[in-house]
Amino acid sequence: MQFSHSRVSIFEKCPYQFKLHYLDQLNVLPDPAANDALIVGNALHLGAEKDELAMLDFYFSQFPLIDDQQINEGIKLTAMLKKLKTHLGGIPGKFKHEYKLERPEFVGFVDLMVTNPDRSVDVYDFKHSNHIKNYLESKQLHLYKFYLEREGYNVKRMGFIFIPKTSIRQKKTEDLYQFRKRLIETLTGMEIQVEYVEYDFQKVKEFWESCEGINGATEYPKNPTNLCDWCSYQKFCQEGIDYMLLPSSDRRQIDAVSKKVIWIYGAPFTGKTYFANKFPNPLMLNTDGNVRFVDAPFIAIKNEVTVEGRLTKTKLAWEIFKESIAELEKKQNDFETIILDLLEDTYEHCRLYMYEKLGIEHESDNSFKAWDMVRTEFLSTLKRLINMDYNIVLISHEDMSKDVTKRTGDKITRIAPNIQEKAANKIAGMVDIVARVINEDDERFLTFKTSEVEFGGGRLTLLTKKIPLDYEVFVKIYESVQNEGPASKRERKPKDTAEVATLQETEDTTQGDATTGDPKPEIETELPKRTRRTRQ
Repeated sequence: MQFSHSRVSIFEKCPYQFKLHYLDQLNVLPDPAANDALIVGNALHLGAEKDELAMLDFYFSQFPLIDDQQINEGIKLTAMLKKLKTHLGGIPGKFKHEYKLERPEFVGFVDLMVTNPDRSVDVYDFKHSNHIKNYLESKQLHLYKFYLEREGYNVKRMGFIFIPKTSIRQKKTEDLYQFRKRLIETLTGMEIQVEYVEYDFQKVKEFWESCEGINGATEYPKNPTNLCDWCSYQKFCQEGIDYMLLPSSDRRQIDAVSKKVIWIYGAPFTGKTYFANKFPNPLMLNTDGNVRFVDAPFIAIKNEVTVEGRLTKTKLAWEIFKESIAELEKKQNDFETIILDLLEDTYEHCRLYMYEKLGIEHESDNSFKAWDMVRTEFLSTLKRLINMDYNIVLISHEDMSKDVTKRTGDKITRIAPNIQEKAANKIAGMVDIVARVINEDDERFLTFKTSEVEFGGGRLTLLTKKIPLDYEVFVKIYESVQNEGPASKRERKPKDTAEVATLQETEDTTQGDATTGDPKPEIETELPKRTRRTRQ
């Protein structure tokens, strides 16, 4: 096995997480926050190597929709990059970014290597963190020095360049303008800090001992700590993976996979249900009673009230929805397509079900757990539906009631499915395509574009961004790209979420930054004058 500093660190921290990530190669659905450590860190590295435009273009491209949180994070990135560029400008020598160290037994990436006039090199690693002490004990730079010198380099100095973080939050007493003004004032007073470390060969020996331990490991015990809530594999760890069976090692015939999983949203009466009705042998799980103009069989997802003598009993809609899924899982039917219309109604049904189960009237009654428990119940049940061997069509209304406030103060209308945003980001990772239905001059279209304010995207890369709302046209477009696989992700280097978790997990575990960012990459550091602006 080829080892890296991050792999060994994960094993030392929790052998079970190491097993799930590197041996079992389990993937998890992304749900990036605006201040996600992997995205922000890669963006800053790219900015240091190139420029602000490249940094912001990468950062904003990582989200299906840009809102005020990403805009504030963009303001932070811009301010910190300028300070970093100023600091690097004072370092003499020739720069080499992202130098890859690769040997049969070791791989690593040196963030910055500076060649001095005497041909020696200084080695630096960027850390976007305020927890300096945690990193000064790291083996990372000691490994870089050891393996660089095996390649003939003379490493003179090793240091961490710490880019500070701010976790200030918007107060209830201040508006967005006031918060951003305070944010910029805070960023102005923050400075880059460099800490050099003395080489210690003992740390390299400790790394080798850990590698030997990994090679000889036969058991991978769990190591629960108070940091488990920040682990991507927490659900696998707590609920087990016994239900997951390994398939045959034979490669699948991709062109034989005909299942389609799509999520369409749009304004009422734009033809979403009529379009979904064209899918083969459909069954509708209907929540709003809108079935008069379609001929598909349906199950009404609504509360059922029965009267037995003087006793009135109510079966909640969410229970009926779960029972329907359980029956569909048996596959004792001839249906080929399952249509869920409307998706957001089932989320509300789930909330009411959990209220009764938890004995609360709103999530805020138990704010530490209730929001997460409702979302977990909803997403885990929806995942059961999507994982079944049917075509799956999810239908939502669109929401245009929210605005994104740009860095300049202008308002941009946000277009997204009418469902809770954290749930929407998870669902988008489960489907192949998210498409919006629009009605222009009595002509209806499907659009697949993703923009600063329009929610969209998916696993398939569609060259066509707009087609008529016609099932036959959709099938041709869909099948023409299905064999191309998932849309490519823009990556700076092959660091993964587990690696970032190892380096960043102890940071700000009690802080939640209500940050926001600008949907355009051009972000200035001067705060504009307050003026009344019309919505664009």
